[in-house]
Amino acid sequence: MRTPAPDSRPVALTIAGSDSGGGAGIQADLATMTAHGVFGTSAITAVTAQHTRGVESSFALPPAEVEAQIDAVVDDFAVGAAKTGMLATTGIVRLVADRAPEFEFPLVVDPVMVATSGDRLLEAEAERAYADLLAEATLATPNADEAEVLSGVEVTDGASAREAGEAILETGVDAVLVKGGHVSGESVQDRLVTPDGVETFDHPRVDTEATHGSGCTLAAAIAARLATGETLESAVEGATDFLERAVRYHYDVGEGPGAVDHAVDLRNAAAREPTAEAVRGIVDRLVDRDVSRLVPEVGMNVVGATPYAESVAETAAVEGRIARTLEGVRPNRGVRFGASTHLAAVLLAARESAPELRFAVNCRFDGEVENALEELDWPVAENGSAEDVFADRETPPAAVVDPADVGREATVTLVAEDAETLAERTLELCDRL
Repeated sequence: MRTPAPDSRPVALTIAGSDSGGGAGIQADLATMTAHGVFGTSAITAVTAQHTRGVESSFALPPAEVEAQIDAVVDDFAVGAAKTGMLATTGIVRLVADRAPEFEFPLVVDPVMVATSGDRLLEAEAERAYADLLAEATLATPNADEAEVLSGVEVTDGASAREAGEAILETGVDAVLVKGGHVSGESVQDRLVTPDGVETFDHPRVDTEATHGSGCTLAAAIAARLATGETLESAVEGATDFLERAVRYHYDVGEGPGAVDHAVDLRNAAAREPTAEAVRGIVDRLVDRDVSRLVPEVGMNVVGATPYAESVAETAAVEGRIARTLEGVRPNRGVRFGASTHLAAVLLAARESAPELRFAVNCRFDGEVENALEELDWPVAENGSAEDVFADRETPPAAVVDPADVGREATVTLVAEDAETLAERTLELCDRL
C-alpha cells in the first residue's frame, strides 16, 4: 500500500444555478475556483437547459433543498468565502438573506437580475429582497443594468457608476463593484465603490461577443481570492486581470459566440517550461549551424511567448542575448522568463493583432539580407509599430523590418507560430547570404 499525501486547500462556496452548457453558473464557478487553487463547494438553486446561444428552460429548486445543500457544506467544510449567482426565486433570495448573518466568511453577491438581452429575470418582490441580502454581503458585483435596478441610477459613465455604487452602499453592503462591460468605451472600467472612495480597474476592451459566464467567473474569482486571505482590493484587482485574459482567449465552443476560458491561467502556467525548452531548442540549432552572418552588432535574441502571454514576464529569452565570437555564436547565459525587453515587446505587440504568434528572433538587416528576403518571397512588413504592421492582415508577415535610426542599427525580426518554423526560417535566411 502507498502512503497518502493529502493536499489541504482553502474552501469556497457557490450558491447559484447550473448551466448545462458549462460556461456559466455553478460549472463556471467551480472551474474558476479550481484555477485559483481553491476547493469549490456548491449549493444549486436551479437547473437550466442552456448553451452558448441562450437559455431554453429553467427549473428552480425548492428553498428547503437549497438550504439543505448550504447546511451540508458549512457544517463540514471550513468555508473561507462564498458567492451567490442566480438565485431564481423570491424564496431563495430570502433564504440566503436569512442565512447570511450566520456566515463567518466573506460573501460576494452577484445580483443576477437582468439578462444580456435586457430582460428582467426576477419578479419585483425578489428584486426587493436583494436589499436584505446585500445588507449582509461583503461585496456586490452588479453590471450596469443591475446597478440601475438596485439604485435607480442609469449607469453610462464613471460619475453615474459612482453614484449608483454609493446608492447601493446604503443597503449596508460593505463595497460595490460596478462592472463596466455593458458600458460603451474603448476600455472596460470596473469601479470599486466603498465608504472610503472609488478605485477604478481599467482593462482594454476585447473585441468579442464570447463573454458567456463572465459575470459568474469574476465573482467566483473574487470569492476564491478572498478565501485565500487576500484583501478585497487585491482580490478585485487580481480577478479583473484574470477575467480579461479569460475573455480574450475564450473557448471556441458551441454554435454561439463561445464562453470565457476559466482555465486559461492554469494552461498558461503549465506552458512555461515547454516554452522555455522550445526557445533553448531554437538557440541550439542556431549555434550548431553558426548563424554569425545574421547576428546584429547589439546581439541576437530568441523570444518565446506562452500561449496566453500578456506581459514580458510571460516570455522566455536568452539572458544577455546571443553573441558573435571568433568561434561562432554562443548564448551569454541561459534562457529565463523576462530576459528580453525590446524583442519581447515587439512580439507582444504583434500578438495584439495576431495572437497565434509565439516566437521571434532579431537579425541584422542590410542590403544583402534585404536581397535574400526578396529571393525567399516571404511576406515582409516595413516601418511602423508592430501593432500597425500586423493589423488588418489576413495572415501575419514572416518578417518585420525595423529601419536604422539615430544610434540604432537596422534589424529584421522574424516571427512564427511555432519554434520549428522560426528555426527553419532563420536558418533558411542565413543559407541565402
